[in-house]
Amino acid sequence: MNSPEKKSPPRWVRRKDARPEEILAAALDLFVERGFASTRLEDVAARAGVSKGTLYLYFKNKEDLFEAVVRGNIVPVLLQGEQLLENFPGSSADLVRQLVRGWWEMTGSTKITGIPKLVIAEAGNFPDLAKFYYDEVIVRAHSMFRRVLQRGTEAGEFRKVDVDHLVHVALAPLVMLAV
Repeated sequence: MNSPEKKSPPRWVRRKDARPEEILAAALDLFVERGFASTRLEDVAARAGVSKGTLYLYFKNKEDLFEAVVRGNIVPVLLQGEQLLENFPGSSADLVRQLVRGWWEMTGSTKITGIPKLVIAEAGNFPDLAKFYYDEVIVRAHSMFRRVLQRGTEAGEFRKVDVDHLVHVALAPLVMLAV
């Protein structure tokens, strides 16, 4: 009686669930390296180890892919900051310090910091992407920082100032640091 032959596992095994993350990681790398205009979907697919057709199973076009990169890399940082703001028991000054340090650790010292640079550099050519970034990231970051400043003012930790003006003044150095 012959024993059944054992099949060796395929040389390359991919989990279908991992593909979107692999594509997003490749897209982040290429967007940061080359910019939006110079990044081709063929190159993203090649870097992710998938076919261009496979890329289109997950993303309808380059703009959709860019939006997914932002939502997958920057929006979670904002969400974490918002959660910290909601539950922070300490002083508002300590909260500001923790938010800025957290931002730097999660984005400022990583390749994610290339996304704001890309948006600034290419906003004139891609106004819809700039608007998307403004709505998804900038408005949310300003709102969070405004709430921190209002929290500190209401608690008497910060002197009363025009909070909307201070949001821009306080966040500008962070943007410049990223750029």
